[in-house]
Amino acid sequence: MKNTYSVAQRNALVEKYLPRIDTVICRNRRLIRGAKLERDDVYQQLALRLIRAVEDYEPDKGAITDHIDAQLHEEIFDCAGGCRRFGMTDAPADISTRIISLEAYLDAEEYEPALAA
Repeated sequence: MKNTYSVAQRNALVEKYLPRIDTVICRNRRLIRGAKLERDDVYQQLALRLIRAVEDYEPDKGAITDHIDAQLHEEIFDCAGGCRRFGMTDAPADISTRIISLEAYLDAEEYEPALAA
């Protein structure tokens, strides 16, 4: 059964649980740094996911805090994933190993013109 929150109630819940975003960012700061993500960008993505989590929350499936934590945890890994970092959708999971710089491509073309054709 889907929740029946009004917009005002939803907004109040989102404001109440906003500090959880900072907690998730703090716990995953190494991942964020390793993926070379901007903290503000990650915060925005997590804030959007928090809003969706509150909207999609189904009270009969458990506590809202558990649902929010699971959604934020999933989003932090989505942010660090290659598809999000490189701005590509429907890309393979190992996209980061397949992307090369334009300079590297041009260098390869210079040495092996058959690769460019």
